[in-house]
Amino acid sequence: MKRLVFFVLLSLIASICLAAENDEKPKPAQSIEELRLQLEKILQDTHTPGVSVAIVHKDGPEWVAGLGKADVATGRATTPDTLFRIGSTSKAFASLSILMLADHGNLSLDDPVHKLVPDVWFENRWEATDPIRVVHLLEHTTGWDDLHLREYAKDAPGMTLSDGLNYDHNSRTSRWRPGTRMAYCNSGPAVAAAIVEKLTGRRFEDFVGQNLFLPIGMKTATYLESAPGTATTLYHADGKTPYHYWNILLRPAGSINASANDMAAYVQFYLNRGAVNGKQIVPASDIDRMEIPASTWAAKDGMKTGYGLSNYWSIEDGFVYHGHNGGVEGGLTEMAYMADYGVGYFFSINSGNGAAFTKVGNAIRAYVTNKLSKPELPAVASLPANATDFAGWYVPDSPRVELTHFLERLLGVTLVRVKDGNVVLNLLGRWNESYVPVTGTQFRHIAKKKGDASDPVSTLELLTPNTEGRFIQAGIGSTMKQIPGWIAVTQVVATGFVALSILSILLYAPFWILGGLSARRRRPAERGMRLWPLLAVLSLVAFVGIFILSSADLIERLGNRTVWSEALYAATVAFGIATLASAIAWWRAPLDGVRQSVRAYSRVVILALLIAAFYLAYWGVIGLRTWV
Repeated sequence: MKRLVFFVLLSLIASICLAAENDEKPKPAQSIEELRLQLEKILQDTHTPGVSVAIVHKDGPEWVAGLGKADVATGRATTPDTLFRIGSTSKAFASLSILMLADHGNLSLDDPVHKLVPDVWFENRWEATDPIRVVHLLEHTTGWDDLHLREYAKDAPGMTLSDGLNYDHNSRTSRWRPGTRMAYCNSGPAVAAAIVEKLTGRRFEDFVGQNLFLPIGMKTATYLESAPGTATTLYHADGKTPYHYWNILLRPAGSINASANDMAAYVQFYLNRGAVNGKQIVPASDIDRMEIPASTWAAKDGMKTGYGLSNYWSIEDGFVYHGHNGGVEGGLTEMAYMADYGVGYFFSINSGNGAAFTKVGNAIRAYVTNKLSKPELPAVASLPANATDFAGWYVPDSPRVELTHFLERLLGVTLVRVKDGNVVLNLLGRWNESYVPVTGTQFRHIAKKKGDASDPVSTLELLTPNTEGRFIQAGIGSTMKQIPGWIAVTQVVATGFVALSILSILLYAPFWILGGLSARRRRPAERGMRLWPLLAVLSLVAFVGIFILSSADLIERLGNRTVWSEALYAATVAFGIATLASAIAWWRAPLDGVRQSVRAYSRVVILALLIAAFYLAYWGVIGLRTWV
C-alpha cells in the first residue's frame, strides 16, 4: 500500500523476484482437480491459509471454490461463500455508477468536478484552463498524490464518505495539468462516489447495492464488515499473525467484501458485456468505454492500452486481459477476463504473501489458456521519421506517491536508444528492453528470451511533443520525460559516488575504532572527522532498519504518531545534523594534527554526505513526519 522509501525498495526487490518466478512457468493443469491440487500445494508451500477462486465462461462458472482455511485459530474452512476483501477491485463500481448516471443524462464524463460537487476540496492551479473532470477521477489523471499514510492509517468505522474526504484533503493537489499523465490515486474514485451521492441523494453503498450488486447476482457482497463467521480473517505473510479488520477511510476505493460466488457473477457480467441472464444491466458500450483509456496524452495520441475507467490492460504470456487487482493489509486479489475468448477468473488470498499470489495467478492462467491460441502478433511497421528525436535520457515524471519521487528519480533513470529499427530502453532491472514499431508512434515489446511471448499489443508511445518537453509513455502508468544528457550522467555518477562513499565509511570504521583502543595509535584531532560521518551513515542505516522492522505493519506504525514514526523522523534529523557536523569538524581540524591521507579521504566522504543531505532535504525527507 502504498509507500514510502523502504516500501518502494521492497516493491522494486519484489518485482525483480516476481519476474524471476514468472520464468518458472507451471505445467498447465489438465483438469480442475489437477488445478485444485496445484493450488493446495501452493498454499502449503507458502504458508498461505486460504484462497477464494472462480473460473468463469460466458455461459456460466466452470469452477467456484474456497480452499484452505478462512480462520487459522478455529480451523474454519474456506468455502465458495466465504467473503474476502477484494481491495482496489472495488473501484470499478464507482465507474459503473458514474456511467449509469451518464446514461440517464445526469452528468457527462467531461463535466468539471467543481460543477458537480463544489464542496469537495482539491487544489488545481490549472483549473481555469484545465479543470479536473469526472473522467480524470476514474482514469487516475487528476495529477493528485495518492493518499497519505495517515489517511491509510485512519480506522473509520461508521464514517460517512463526506467525513472521510474531509479528514485530510491535502493529498488532493494536482502536481501537473490534469488529463496528461496517469498516476494511481485512491481518492479519485471516492470523489466520484461523492458525485453519485450528490446527484442521487443516496449513500453510495446503497446505490451500488440496489443498482449493481443485486442485478449482477452478487448476493453477499458488502462494503461493510460482515457478520462473524462469514468472512475470512486476513493474515501477515507468515500465515499465522492476523490483522484486525480495516475500516477503510474511503470505502469506494477498496472496501468491498465478496465471495467466490459473488465474483463469479461479476466476471460473467463483463464477459457478457454488461448483461445478466439476457438483461442489460448497463449498455455494452459502457463496458467498452471502461476498457479503453481516453484522458492521457498517450490515449489522445491513439494508444488503446492502459488504465481505463477502473479497468486496465495486462499482458501475461502473450495473452491480453482486462480487469483490476486489489490489495489490503493481509489480502491480495485479482479479477481478469478475456472477452474475445469468453473466459475470465478471480482469486483472492487471505495473506499478504506476494510469492503465493504470483504462483496462484500463474497456475490459474496456465489452466485457463492451456487450449487457447495466442493472439497473432501485429506486423512490424516502419520506424517513425521522428523516432531518433526521442533517443536520450529520461526520468519518471508521473510518480504515484510524491514522497518517493526522489527515489524513483534515482532508480528510474532510463537511456532510450534507437537501434536496428527498434526503440530500446535501458534502466535498472530492465536492460536492453526492445520495442518494435506497430503503427504511427506506437511500439510493442518483444521477448528477449527464447520461450517467452512477445506482446501482441502496443505498450509504448512516443508522445507528441508539447510545451512541457518530450515524453514517452511506457506501460500503464509510466510517463517518462526527456532530460539533458549531462544531467542524467551527473545524476548516475553522483548516485554511485554517494553509495560507494557510504559503503567505504562502514568498511573503514571497524579499523579505526579498533585502532583507537591502542593509546599509541589514538589521534584526537582526527576523531571528529571520523566519528561524525560514521554517525551520519548509521542514521541512514537506522532509517532503513526502521522500515524493515515496521514493514509488516507499515501503515499502522508509520501512518500514526508512534515510536516507529518518531524514530524515523529522528533518524532523518540525525543524518542532517551529523552531516553538517562532519563538514564543521573537517573545516576546524588542525593542519598539523591530521594526516594528509585522512584529510583527503574525509573531504571525499563528507562531500558525498553533503550531496545526499541536500538531495534529501530538497525532497522533504530530512525531518520526515509520516503521520502528518
